[in-house]
Amino acid sequence: MSVHNPSDLAAARGEPSYVWRDGQERRLRMIAQWARLDDAWVLEAGCGVGAYSSQIRRRFSPHVAAFDVELARVGEAQADTPHALVAVAETVPYRANIFDTIISNEVIEHVVDDRAAVAEMVRVLKPGGRIVLFCPNRWYPVEQHGHYWQGEYHFGNTPLINYLPDRWRNQLAPHVRTYTGHGVRRLFDGLPVTIVHHTRIFGGYDNIIYRYPQVGRALRSILYLLERTPFRLLGLSHLLVVEKITQSHPAT
Repeated sequence: MSVHNPSDLAAARGEPSYVWRDGQERRLRMIAQWARLDDAWVLEAGCGVGAYSSQIRRRFSPHVAAFDVELARVGEAQADTPHALVAVAETVPYRANIFDTIISNEVIEHVVDDRAAVAEMVRVLKPGGRIVLFCPNRWYPVEQHGHYWQGEYHFGNTPLINYLPDRWRNQLAPHVRTYTGHGVRRLFDGLPVTIVHHTRIFGGYDNIIYRYPQVGRALRSILYLLERTPFRLLGLSHLLVVEKITQSHPAT
């Protein structure tokens, strides 16, 4: 198993899933649990190099589209997902009410306007369709997107940054957002959706397991058990599932 060095885009875009491991497989199971994949029209909003799009096309449905803002990453995604294209999340080139399921996996924290990106996902989602969204939890003890110090970016995990007040936290990590539970739900305020499910989950910790198999597996088992307790408040990511509703029109 190879571990990628950080790319030149690590600060601005984060690092996408380059390889398929247990952590990615678990998230795909969660997506399949909460949204339709079999023979569905699926959009991956912010696909990176297309890891999830590829798996869904191979295992669930041929009707998969994807986009990302980076041309090079889209080029890689197109190897398995021909309908991947370059687009920004705030203005996607799809007609309204077309997709059964939309996946947003650790993307909205990087976009310029997260409210606009969410509104676009809702626009292109069919009534009755669902968005499955993963994004960083403010109360996870480690910021995984690196930090800036004296104008220089430092890649890697930094403890406790997100526990600081915003004015200090945002000086150290101006390149990435992180969300409280209220904050991520608030992104959908005023949109024609209902919240179906919201929780927090821990990661796959595949790199730790690769280096220290017994310790890593024990750690992962403990953290997955904590997801069933109030300690899930400390989870790595929010898992939010919303469903588009049919807007009623007042009688005339």
